[in-house]
Amino acid sequence: MSHEKCVKHVKIPCACIAPSLVRVPVAHCFGPPGHYKKKFCIVCRKPLDSLAFRCEVCELYVHADCVPFACSDCRQCHQDGHQDHDTYHHHWREGNISSNARCEVCKKTCGSSEVLSGMRCEWCGILAHTACYAVVTPECTFGRLKNMILPPNCVRLSSRNFSKMHCFRISESIHTEPDDGDDAVDTGPTPGSLKDVQISTDSSKQTLKIFDGNDAVKRNQFRLITTPRIAKTGEVVEAALRAYYINEDQRDFELQTLTQQAMADCATHKNGASEDASSTSIPSTFRESMPEALIIHAKPKDREVIKIYPAWLKVGMAYVSIRVDKESAAQTVMKEVLPLLGRQAESLKNFRLVEVLMGSKQVQRMTLTDEELILSRLRDIRKTSIRQMNQTRFYVVENSDAATQVNLFVGGLPPQLSAKEYTHILKEDLAIKTNLVTVTHVYANQGAVVLDISCFSEAERIYMLIKDTVVQDKQLTGIVLPEVMHTKLPPDCCPLLVFVNPKSGGLKGRDLLCSFRKLLNPHQVFELTNGGPFPGFHMFSQVPCFRVLVCGGDGTVGWVLGALEEIRHKLVCQEPSVAILPLGTGNDLGRVLRWGAGYSGEDPFSILVSVDEADDVLMDRWTILLDAQDVVENTENGVVDPEPPKIVQMNNYCGLGIDAELTLDFHHAREEEPGKFNSRFHNKGVYVKVGLQKISHTRNLHKDIRLQVDRHDVELPNIEGLIFINIPSWGSGADLWGSDNDARFKKPRIDDGLLEVVGVTGVVHMGQVQGGLRSGIRIAQGSYFRVTLLKPIPVQVDGEPWIQSPGHMIISAAGPKVHMLKKSKQKPKKGTGSMKDAKIESSGGSEGELK
Repeated sequence: MSHEKCVKHVKIPCACIAPSLVRVPVAHCFGPPGHYKKKFCIVCRKPLDSLAFRCEVCELYVHADCVPFACSDCRQCHQDGHQDHDTYHHHWREGNISSNARCEVCKKTCGSSEVLSGMRCEWCGILAHTACYAVVTPECTFGRLKNMILPPNCVRLSSRNFSKMHCFRISESIHTEPDDGDDAVDTGPTPGSLKDVQISTDSSKQTLKIFDGNDAVKRNQFRLITTPRIAKTGEVVEAALRAYYINEDQRDFELQTLTQQAMADCATHKNGASEDASSTSIPSTFRESMPEALIIHAKPKDREVIKIYPAWLKVGMAYVSIRVDKESAAQTVMKEVLPLLGRQAESLKNFRLVEVLMGSKQVQRMTLTDEELILSRLRDIRKTSIRQMNQTRFYVVENSDAATQVNLFVGGLPPQLSAKEYTHILKEDLAIKTNLVTVTHVYANQGAVVLDISCFSEAERIYMLIKDTVVQDKQLTGIVLPEVMHTKLPPDCCPLLVFVNPKSGGLKGRDLLCSFRKLLNPHQVFELTNGGPFPGFHMFSQVPCFRVLVCGGDGTVGWVLGALEEIRHKLVCQEPSVAILPLGTGNDLGRVLRWGAGYSGEDPFSILVSVDEADDVLMDRWTILLDAQDVVENTENGVVDPEPPKIVQMNNYCGLGIDAELTLDFHHAREEEPGKFNSRFHNKGVYVKVGLQKISHTRNLHKDIRLQVDRHDVELPNIEGLIFINIPSWGSGADLWGSDNDARFKKPRIDDGLLEVVGVTGVVHMGQVQGGLRSGIRIAQGSYFRVTLLKPIPVQVDGEPWIQSPGHMIISAAGPKVHMLKKSKQKPKKGTGSMKDAKIESSGGSEGELK
């Protein structure tokens, strides 16, 4: 903290705006602008009272007009073909931590809700004072979640021109880019609207426009500073440098006036006018005559000391400083630098000099030619923008012969085709070059392929073209996938593959997506609305041991389990255990496995710890074959065609009759107004409403169906709904089977290979079951079921409803049991929980836990 008058005496810059303190430049992934309470801007260190940006990968918050001044110091989450270090250091981020946080070194409070204070490692979460963190051991062990995190040194991705948004599969629909370039600075008003500029009301003060180079003049992007009306030139230069967060000697810079006509000329002509023609020198003291605008330039030098960074060469120094003059070319610099790095015995041809612009949103690299004059290059950059010069550094990079390899997952193709047919479609619609592109994996049932592309430009062209390509009226999707180097994984590492459905749970799914990206490696977090679960399973196909966390409702869980069953034979870890973070309405499976009735804002870190400590249990899955014997009229040509057989997977329950009818009505209501269905409370209210509308209806379901259990006919009582249940939770936690002992049936378990068949007599009966006043009518228990439908009847499986035509339904076990994760028992707190959840927990398959 500092007084305004004392700021000029502060010499040490903040890490977030000092490029010299960045070890490896990694761009940030800024999501949409939003309001973030009790957070502070990492650049200007002021509270975020207005719209601000948040990095989707690290804990960086910044004002919209401060974004261009933030360094590219995001977390390094993968190897990009340059570095191969296996040891990772702490990645420190200042401030925005809890006010009761404790320093790891001195054990005193290091956080604050009033100012930006304290340091936090964004991998392991260790906390320390700004004065204490320097004594912390530099190596990071990834903290409590180390076994769940996919180590960055085990992930390889040659990204090059792909933005970090593409690399981390962050939906671009939520990403708003500024119109004036990647690192656009605070845009001022046009020259004709100077009345909109805020002028100081103090008569002794003056407000000045400051441009930091020719590029800012062309874009009319400036910063405003306020100085005394009678001020020395040095004071104005100092204020201008402070506005652009330049921490250099003010004597190396000068101010020049810029006339209105010169500004118009610079904005009109691409090349702009020469510097001498468009600007004039200013007096040493500002008096009453205030110049309209000023441009700050670096004074030309005949000699200069520059820093050369050894990049990812394994040497024991951060950088070397050398002196360059007008004759110093890139090759000359290389000859001088290599001996200082201990590489004098190697040929110059094995290295190259690379200029790196460390923008906050993109790190741009440009290889310099051997004849490129360094001093001339520096002058050009400074004329363009002194801010850009402050974010530019030079690297000496070792040439690598590693082959280019980009893995691109392409979905949305027609299903059930061969690799040859998919290649033909891609040649027709995307004009792929078969000498550079190979189809390596085919997921025919899903209409998806994985491409291996050996050229960066071809990979970028295909990726951008996919966004605008439609095949058979279906939009293609493209996802850049990294390679997991499974041989480098630690023996005790069991990374967590996270699937999040952002449409579940209102806006909670989106917030969880961001939280898990920050707590884990963002490469292991997948958004299900962007390609589904197959890209994640494909990426983890060679990982010897991993777990899965599904964030969504029961339908989302069924989707992921179905994909796992389909791709299981291609996985090295064929039976990964699956945990659930319930975000849906009913969340019956989440209740049975002790994950709760629904997510209500719990700390994401504690959720991951619970997943790590969860118990492995088995659960049955069931296959339903729907073979309609009735015929369906084809409205196009009048021909009558039979309805094709359909196979559906079931995890929780299958309902026929009134249960499915209510679910179908709810489904139709949600399709009509999807924006209203963003909370569990509203969803349950709609269920009650459609139930009341059906309360007086009478159905004789027992007359419309026939039931066989284990090949024996079963006579049905007078019922309106028939429900097959696999878990002891139905309709948001109701115990439909009941807890009474019955000598005719075995005690239900989720892994006993049996389904329970229950009937309900109507809406009133269902309401009584929901309230815990009654249970359903026990009808049968078995492992093979055949239901004959004599007329069209509503059917729902795990909350997905439809009208099933007359025919047969065959329900049987679906292959091997699936491994699920059941939350470990915790001591209940007083006043929490409900009797309904307690009943479920007592009968929720505890016998199925693996010893």
